[in-house]
Order: sequence, then C-alpha cells, then structure tokens
Amino acid sequence: MAFRFMEAVEASVDKLLQMPAKGAPKLLRNPALSGLRVWPVDGFEDMRIFYLVQGETLKVIRVLHGKRDINRILEGETAQDDMVH
Repeated sequence: MAFRFMEAVEASVDKLLQMPAKGAPKLLRNPALSGLRVWPVDGFEDMRIFYLVQGETLKVIRVLHGKRDINRILEGETAQDDMVH
C-alpha cells in the first residue's frame, strides 16, 4: 500500500508539472505560503498535495489528509523546505 501511495503522489505531481495552475488556491494568513494551491492525490482523494509554483519550480509543501486541521498545520509552515520537484 505504501508503494502504491508514493506512486500515486508522484503521478499526481507529474500531472501538476504539466499544468501547475490546476490546483485550487488555498488562502492562508501565512505570508510564506502566498500562492499556495491544493490538489488531491490520484486514487487517494482524501489526501491532498499542498504546493507552490515559483517560476519554473513546483514546490510540494506538504501532503496531508483532508480531515486534518490543515490551516493550523500550514500556518506555521515555511516555504524554505527542500521538497522541490
């Protein structure tokens, strides 16, 4: 199951790389995540990819279950992590 999930995340990110604006905007008070977007993981629709598009770079900030307290988790997040695809 873990391999299937990771493959699904990679496939979803590959689709986002083709059309980065595909995800819905996610508005937060955190200025570090201005422009944040969200997209479901293919086959795991309760899981969400939270990402930023910076020029030619798509930066995955987090992959989280949709029932988590997303705003609380992301309000303390920075965009400085090394999760760049």
